[in-house]
Amino acid sequence: MKMDSKTTTATHQLPQALKPRNPGMELDLDWVARARANRSAIERRAASLPGRRSVKKDHQAAWLLKAISCIDLTTLSGDDTEGRVRRLCAKARQPVRADLLAALGVEGLTTGAVCVYHDMVECAVQALQGSGIPVAAVSTGFPAGLSPFHLRVAEIEESVRAGASEIDIVISRRHVLTGNWQALYDEMRAFRAACGDAHVKAILATGELGTLQNVARASLICMMAGADFIKTSTGKESVNATLPVTLVMVRAIRAFFDETGYRVGYKPAGGISKAKDALTYLALMKDELGHQWVQPDLFRFGASSLLGDIERQLEHHVTGAYSASWRHAMS
Repeated sequence: MKMDSKTTTATHQLPQALKPRNPGMELDLDWVARARANRSAIERRAASLPGRRSVKKDHQAAWLLKAISCIDLTTLSGDDTEGRVRRLCAKARQPVRADLLAALGVEGLTTGAVCVYHDMVECAVQALQGSGIPVAAVSTGFPAGLSPFHLRVAEIEESVRAGASEIDIVISRRHVLTGNWQALYDEMRAFRAACGDAHVKAILATGELGTLQNVARASLICMMAGADFIKTSTGKESVNATLPVTLVMVRAIRAFFDETGYRVGYKPAGGISKAKDALTYLALMKDELGHQWVQPDLFRFGASSLLGDIERQLEHHVTGAYSASWRHAMS
């Protein structure tokens, strides 16, 4: 059965006239103070999500192809080498075996981006030249965000000069934990300014913020300061992306859009490694924010192993048999 390639091919060039970038706004502390999070209600809603939407056969394959187009294919290891990054970039260009894509009737499918440390940005840019796939760099003292402030700003500027078109920054958790919203706002504004034309994803490290109310307030502050995306985690915390946290963050995005008219993207990261989990997150985004937020310009998975499981599920869809996971290596 042929898939509709129009719904599964990644779109990396944003039509800015139709989707203006969030410019930020003045800090509104009254709005921040009004932000609340009913934990029990949020957890009940999140627990119901995996069973609420079920897609099968061709529809499931189409949604899995959509998930691939929204993956920030990531390597953030201390033993990263240029060879590993080049292989990862090759996988980003051709995320699914050509014979499987041919059987599905899909062309031009790539991942949403490749995400690396600063030292690997230039290598990734060269490996992706001509593909339209953006390079994202983690920055600002990732993952803890505790290096001197001027060095964090300089790190952003260096990554942009090296060719990164997306910057994943980490906020200072202490500003959230102490309720110093002005400091968080000022920090985020400085990071946004240092990014220039590069889009900025604000990593909240939600597993270290203490409460869902803090997650809601930090989300609003970062969007007020001009974040293009808000992101759950570095992937290095003990607790990373979860459905309750996602629900809080996407509802903050919806509130911000309703108030300002600007769309901010969302990126769950860390711990999402199974195709079925990707389907749940996509269903949540569509339910809460609508079809426009299940496109790669407004939704990304921060993942390294997710792609392998999706490719394995697609092979099962085409052939009727499961393959060994080692046949779907990332690099």
